[in-house]
Amino acid sequence: MKRVLTALLLVPAVFLVSFYAPPLIVWAVLALVALLCLREYFQIAAKLGFEPFSVVGFGAAAVLVLARGVPELAFLVVFGAILLALAMFRAGRLEKTLGSAAATLFGVIYTAGPFALGRELHLVSAHWLFYVLVLNWVSDIAAFYAGRAFGRHKLAPVISPSKTWEGAIASALAAALAGAAYLIQFQPAEMGPLLAVLISLAVNIAAQLGDLAESALKRGAQLKDSGGLLPGHGGMLDRADGLLFSLPACYLILILLG
Repeated sequence: MKRVLTALLLVPAVFLVSFYAPPLIVWAVLALVALLCLREYFQIAAKLGFEPFSVVGFGAAAVLVLARGVPELAFLVVFGAILLALAMFRAGRLEKTLGSAAATLFGVIYTAGPFALGRELHLVSAHWLFYVLVLNWVSDIAAFYAGRAFGRHKLAPVISPSKTWEGAIASALAAALAGAAYLIQFQPAEMGPLLAVLISLAVNIAAQLGDLAESALKRGAQLKDSGGLLPGHGGMLDRADGLLFSLPACYLILILLG
């Protein structure tokens, strides 16, 4: 019940922000979600024995999402060098120098990078950002209920014992149908049915891989949820794990399609 109530509150709010808020507000919301995800990632990293530079990481994540026009790759290279320099001056912890810097840099790329690309999708069209969000919601619902009803064959028993091939297939089918319907309706000049289905399947596969990647992090840290921010859903990272792979996937597809 908590899961449903949380979704009923979040979905209208996300719709209103995506389509009616000024771009800066959209970017601010994306940055906030990225920072909440990064916070939970840092907690997982700490459980795994790393010592991430949280404050510096939060600042870098905010810049990555909010400062459009900053060359992302150059920024991350410079940021990585700064982290390594800071890690060297952590008195008495030189054995953790590389791990601390790497864990922080990876966390910023993993959590903030996708939402920076989500910002770019929104600038192309609010529908592209909302499309990825809808696809993740539909995919999660289909996987959850199909897995509970029909799940017999484990998808990745070591990483996530509850996930099944039946749930994954239902997720892909639901995404293909819902995603294609959305694209044909709102991007009719650009999309034929076959292309819309293929794009939706690709984005869904990316989302499912993102879910498994976050599960692997939690499994390694012996955590069930990344946090408790969203009742019935766990933490923000639990809710956004699919987006961290599907936003870049959708952006890459648009680049390839010109």
